[in-house]
Amino acid sequence: MATKLYVGGLSYSTSSEDLRALFAQVGTVESAAVITDKFTGRSRGFGFVEMSSSEEAETAIQRLNGQVVDGRNLTVNLANTQGSRPAGGGSRGAGRGGPGNRGPRRSGPRW
Repeated sequence: MATKLYVGGLSYSTSSEDLRALFAQVGTVESAAVITDKFTGRSRGFGFVEMSSSEEAETAIQRLNGQVVDGRNLTVNLANTQGSRPAGGGSRGAGRGGPGNRGPRRSGPRW
C-alpha cells in the first residue's frame, strides 16, 4: 500500500517532475505533486509524494529529511491523512457573527 509523504522547504522553481526524480533515487514513486497557488500558478514551496511501500517511505524520510536541495533544507515526514484532521472549522468566538449571534437583542414583541 502506498504511503504519502509531506515535503516542505521546496524551492519555488521545483516542479512535480523534479520532485518525482528526487524521490525516485530512494524508491518507487507512485505519485508526486508540487502544490501551486491557484491564482498565480507559482509553487507554494511544498508538495506530496506517494511511495509504493511504508519501508520505502521510511527510507526516503531518513535520507532526504534535512537535505539541502536547490539551496533549501527539505522537510520530509508522513503526511497527515484527511481523517486525522479535526472536524469543523472551530469556534469563531463570541461576537463574531456565529450562528448564535443574529444581531442586537430586542426587548418586547417583534411585530
